[in-house]
Amino acid sequence: MTAVQYAPGRSADLYGDPADQTVLLWHGTQTDARHTVGTLAGLLVERGFSVVVPDWDSHSSDGGRSDLLASADFARDWTRNPDGLIVVGWSLGAAAAAGLTADAGRYGLTLAHTVCLAGAFMAHDPISGADLTELTAGAQVRTPFLLLHGTSDDVVGPEASRDFAAHLEATGWPVSLTELDADHGDIAGARYDARADRYEPADDPATRRVAGEVADLIASVTSLSP
Repeated sequence: MTAVQYAPGRSADLYGDPADQTVLLWHGTQTDARHTVGTLAGLLVERGFSVVVPDWDSHSSDGGRSDLLASADFARDWTRNPDGLIVVGWSLGAAAAAGLTADAGRYGLTLAHTVCLAGAFMAHDPISGADLTELTAGAQVRTPFLLLHGTSDDVVGPEASRDFAAHLEATGWPVSLTELDADHGDIAGARYDARADRYEPADDPATRRVAGEVADLIASVTSLSP
């Protein structure tokens, strides 16, 4: 893993070889928390991906828009296969991934697939500020979605992904939904530290099992199916 700046003062971790298909992996609401998804990033590399994991700040004055768009531009320029870029988002990062996908052409991006982990789709898109159902309903290009949600998620209940999947299907998007035996953290390879009130990366066997299943599912909807 190599740490770089994707924009002045903004950090990202790079995993793997940019010649491999690249995943842009966004963490959730917690500010500058790229470390929280490090376990999942490593498991994706084991399955043949390269991964860009940026910090972003959902509490900034623009809701994270500038960080998210700058990191997407960086990933597109870093990978050697910009038309094969996969965006994966967790929680509020999943809402951002959905918003980016709906407006990808406007942002100069071509996305191969979008994967949302425990998506907080009831929130507005952090990039545009728009309602996600309205934004996706009006999109011109419909990139395939994979929605993954834990049945034990007590932060963002699985009905959020069920409802969003139904909306996407009704508006012509290719979408699949899989529910896993997981909670809000381990679906992204993280665990919640109640004392610190924040998520941290987890590498215990149970979390690695769940995160490995997530990595397998991501590989299964791309050319890197095992």
